[in-house]
Formats: sequence, C-alpha cells, structure tokens
Amino acid sequence: MSHSVPLTTAPGQDRPAESVEHVELLPTARRTLLLAAVVAAICGGLYGYDTGIISGALLLITKEFSLSSTLQELVASAILLGAVIGALGTGFLSERYGRRTSVIIVTAVFITGALACSFAPDVYALIVARVYLGFAVGGSTQVVPMYISELAPAERRGTLVTMFNVAIGVGIFAANVIGFAARTAWGWRPMIAIAALPALFVFVCMFFLPRSPRWTAENRGIPEAIDELRKVRESRREIRHEVRQIRENADSVDEANRGWRGLTQPWVRPALVAALGVAFFTQCGGLEMMIYYAPTFLRDAGFGNDSALLASLGVSIVYLLMTFLGSRFVDRIGRRRLMLIMGPGSVLSLLGLGLMFALHPDKGSVGSYLTIAFLLLFMVFNSGGIQVVGWLLGAEMFPLSMRGQATSLHAATLWGSDLLVTATALTLVNLITLGGTMWFYAGVNLLSVLFVFFFVPETTGASLEDIEIALKKGEFRPTRAHRAIRNY
Repeated sequence: MSHSVPLTTAPGQDRPAESVEHVELLPTARRTLLLAAVVAAICGGLYGYDTGIISGALLLITKEFSLSSTLQELVASAILLGAVIGALGTGFLSERYGRRTSVIIVTAVFITGALACSFAPDVYALIVARVYLGFAVGGSTQVVPMYISELAPAERRGTLVTMFNVAIGVGIFAANVIGFAARTAWGWRPMIAIAALPALFVFVCMFFLPRSPRWTAENRGIPEAIDELRKVRESRREIRHEVRQIRENADSVDEANRGWRGLTQPWVRPALVAALGVAFFTQCGGLEMMIYYAPTFLRDAGFGNDSALLASLGVSIVYLLMTFLGSRFVDRIGRRRLMLIMGPGSVLSLLGLGLMFALHPDKGSVGSYLTIAFLLLFMVFNSGGIQVVGWLLGAEMFPLSMRGQATSLHAATLWGSDLLVTATALTLVNLITLGGTMWFYAGVNLLSVLFVFFFVPETTGASLEDIEIALKKGEFRPTRAHRAIRNY
C-alpha cells in the first residue's frame, strides 16, 4: 500500500506529530474505548449466533428438506466456506478503507445474509445464502479483533480484544436458548432472521465511533491519528508515548516489508508460525464440532431430542462462562501460560468422552451422566484456554505495515480449519465411530499443547510496537520473557 500522506503532518497542517501538549483530552475517553470495544465485539455475537443456530435449526431443516448426512454437512459448513473468502477479502477493505469502515460493511452483509437464509426456498438456496452470510462471519473475525487491538492500550489489550470471544459465547448461548425454546413455536426461519436486528444496531453505532489510530497514522498522517487517540486515551503522556512508537516503527519500514510481500520476510516468520499454528489448533481441537453437532452426537448415542438440545444448551453456557473468565484473566495469567494450563485438561476430557461413547451407556445410567460430564469438562478446558487466545494472537503479533494482510491470513486459517472439521465430522464418525473420533481429537489437542510450548512466545503486557521490535531483533521466542519484550 502506498503512503501518499506523510507521517509527520496531515495535509494543510504544520504542527509536528509530537506536539500533543495542546490536545484537548476528553473526559469520556475511557467510556468511548469501552463502548467501541463492546459495539465492535457484538460482531462476535453475530458470528456465534449465525454459526451456533444451525445446531438446533439443523434438526428442523433436515426434516423439512429430507436431508442426507452429506447435505447436513453442506448446510452446516457452507457458512465456513464463505468465512474463508470473507476473511481474505476483508483484509483488502481494512487496509484500503480502514478498520471502522470495514466493520460497517461487514454488518451490512450480516443483515442481508441473515434475511437471505431465512427466506431460502430450498436447501440449495439456503447453502448459497449461508456462503454469503459467511462473508460477514469471516470478515468480522479479520477486522474486529484488529480494530479493538489498535484502539486498546497495551495493558488492557487482552481484556478488550477477548470481549470478541465473550460475545461469541453470548451469540452461541442465545442460539441454543432459541433453538431449544422456540424451535416449535417459531420454526427455523425466524430463528435465523432475528440476527439481523443486532447487526443493524452495530451498523448504525459504528458511524459514531473512532477510527483506528494506527491505520489513521499510516493513511492520513500523525496529527489525525492524535485526534483519534485523544478520544480513547486519558492522558497526554499516553498519547505522546504511542505516537512516538508509531512514528519510529513507521520510519523504519521499507517497501519490502509491506503487505503480502512483507509476510515473506524471514524476521516475520516466528509470528506467522505462532499465530497461524494456534489458529489451526483453535478450530481443529474439536470445539466447533461440539457446537455444531452436539445434539446430533448425543441423539445418536441414545439421548432423546430434548435431552440432546438441553446438553447443547449446557455446552453454550460453559463456553460463555469460560470465555468471560478467560477475558478477565488473560492479561494477568498470560496468553502462553493460559493455553499450557488448560490444554492437558482438554486432552483428558476427550479421552474420557471417547470411552463413554465407545461403551454406549444406557440412558439414565451413570455412564450417560459421565458422557455429559466429560463433554462439559472439555468445553471448560478448551473454551477457557486456547479459544480465548486464538483470536487475540492474530490481532497483536503482526507488524502494522502488513497487519491487514496477516490478519486476513490468520482469520482464513481459522475458518479453513473450522471448515475442515465441520465438513468431515460426520464422515469421520462413520469411519472410526463416535468414540474413535473423540480420541482422534484428543490427539490433536495434545499436539496443540506441544506446539504452544515450543513455538509460541508470551506477548502479555507488550505493546504492539514492542512486539514488532522483538521480531525485527530476532528475539521473539518462547524462551524470551514478556518483561524483556516490554523493555524496548
């Protein structure tokens, strides 16, 4: 991307970038930052709802359209194909037109996509509509964490960015409540269409929220970036420090380090490996499979429809609770440490769940209760660990000059992995049984723990610019303490 606007002054302005002494601070800065994070994070709720509602709706859709298992997989996974495309395409939008504008476009697609799905006359139209809705789902996961990350101060970045994960949990919970309580009275079409309402709310609100200061600095000049920073910072000292870091990093960037070409540079590779690897394991660990297919798995294991849907509701409650707790503690515990603490629990829970499915316990027996217990324990460890961190790392690990493209690749990896799991889950069950499938995913979770230990550094407390400097110095390693990174 070319930079026609100098980073020292904006067109028609003479004051130096560092001159912030006369900047008017706003008493509402803290509230504005929180409001921007909350409103943008609602897109995560839309993603959670639009993907989670299929769990309850699929039983009704299957009955109405007489779907085979293959068509069930296509209906469930179509949104993920669109998400991959949306994640890649929104990278261009977020770099060319800005993070805030991209969120506005994404919410417009959420609105029209939800309505298109609800009015689909047949299963093939529904599949196409869900691919289109997936553009918004993937786009939101590319731009929203990045937008919040570039607004947030370093010490609050983890908490604010992971509000996106909490919103996902809220969306999944709402989808399961509606899927259980309203499936008979409403039918599946209103269940899907209702997602257009919160999307409309976000669409309107985004016009009144600040732009990303870092995108503004790159594209409109430092003085305009200062104007955006003053809306979300409470002191001139904070603004001065961030502006100096933004300028120093921007001045050291050459054309070889911009955009997609920048991602090929050897010094960026540790961030790519860490962020994309965690993205892969975030989705391939089995959580999304549980969200989409838990009622189907439990019904096949001998549970009735109502029991299966209630268990699915329990899954969504645990996801919401654990992502909320994770968002509160991720800046205290640390990204890497949280994944290493929770990961082994995911492995053991899936081993137990696989054993229960293999034994086929009778309904109402101790084994049936253990099946539910292991399922919920897996949700505790997975959603409270790697699910909290997976979206966050892609928003904070990459340099500004290539962040839009890198976050596109990161989101596409997340959705491509999700698509792989969702499109093959039922086929895998048919090949190696339900119990064998759980053991397979236990192995995947074990690999994820080993990957985090050997390849993922700690980024807690480091500013976005500190992380970039550590990468350039070749010191972005798992053995490097985050306190050292913060010393830059």
